[in-house]
Amino acid sequence: MLPNVKLLRREAGISQQALADVLGISQQSINHYENHDIQPDIQTLMQMADYFNTSVDYIIGHTDIKDPFDNTEAYHLNGAEGDLIAKYRALSPKERACVQQVVETLLDK
Repeated sequence: MLPNVKLLRREAGISQQALADVLGISQQSINHYENHDIQPDIQTLMQMADYFNTSVDYIIGHTDIKDPFDNTEAYHLNGAEGDLIAKYRALSPKERACVQQVVETLLDK
């Protein structure tokens, strides 16, 4: 069951049929995804995520983060660096901006 599909669909103000038309599937399939233990294939999940501008993880309920993830780059971090990133992510946007200003100031020396 994909309860976030129903939530996203209602927030967008579209019917099951309208979403089905966009995805090229039946309205019954949307109903099954929202209300029963029927799972869509990965291609359909990706189409839903693109349509609602969210992530597949949000669609399937793996995360509560509705915004799509930014593109990321792979870095090999040691424990201290990983801890610093985790702490940074816990900051508010205003606090993150302050940290960025401090880093820029330190690098300009």
